[in-house]
Amino acid sequence: MSTPQPPMQQAAPAWQAAPGPSYPSYTSPIPVVRTHLGHALASEWTKIKSVRSTMWTLGVFVLLVIGIGLAAGAVVAGNTDPGGLQGENPLSFGFFGLLLGSMCVITLGVLTTASEYGTGMIRTTMVACPSRGRVLAAKAIVFFVVAFVVTLASAVVVALADVAMLDGAKEPSGQEWLKGTVGISLYVALLGLISLVVGSIIRHSAGAITIMIGLVLAPLVIALFMFSQSLEGLREALFEYSIPNQLSVFYSNSLTESGPSGWDPLWIALGVTAVAFAGAYALLEKRDV
Repeated sequence: MSTPQPPMQQAAPAWQAAPGPSYPSYTSPIPVVRTHLGHALASEWTKIKSVRSTMWTLGVFVLLVIGIGLAAGAVVAGNTDPGGLQGENPLSFGFFGLLLGSMCVITLGVLTTASEYGTGMIRTTMVACPSRGRVLAAKAIVFFVVAFVVTLASAVVVALADVAMLDGAKEPSGQEWLKGTVGISLYVALLGLISLVVGSIIRHSAGAITIMIGLVLAPLVIALFMFSQSLEGLREALFEYSIPNQLSVFYSNSLTESGPSGWDPLWIALGVTAVAFAGAYALLEKRDV
């Protein structure tokens, strides 16, 4: 008997083009647009107005600035005769509310960047916009504008109310109005911008907020406990360049007779912000998300 042979395998036919017209290229009906900074700004604006932390921090900020500023003006107006207010700058009573309110701006600045690292949302952000420098710039611009506008509106309300309440005080000059409203608003917004950059560097909300609060309060507190004569120079420097003292300079009420004056605190804050921003950008380009 002969062994049955397996069936012969036929060679696979060569591919042949189907009859009909050919389609060498395909054009999507969806328009393709090159992304730019405007798209990143729109994205960051959507984020900052959508999260609850913005409403709460800015809401508390407005309450502190306006509430404490008006309360300070009312107490002074009620306990001082008109003659005792001669030479007083009525705008200066907004200092107390802005000093406490700056903590809210610091917190919001940190959360603008650090919270995305905590939730992992930063990965989605970087996929949507691979240019990391553009993302950081968009966050900084949107935050700075929001912080400046809210601070300016609150400072103007307090300034107008205190000037109206303190009839016996001197009328502020144009320069004093500019420094006590626009100048100090720019300074507080820059302070929040530094917090945003620190949040990007630290990538941890609680740690970055702690660092910024220490930066605001620690120099002044340390200087208060420096009693040694040999530390007098360091003590004066801490007083002069502490953030509370620099805030008071905008109202011409510096804690010391030397140190920053006029618009100096604003230039100092601008320089520190530029250095911190450069460091954050360098780290952002090197580190993984």
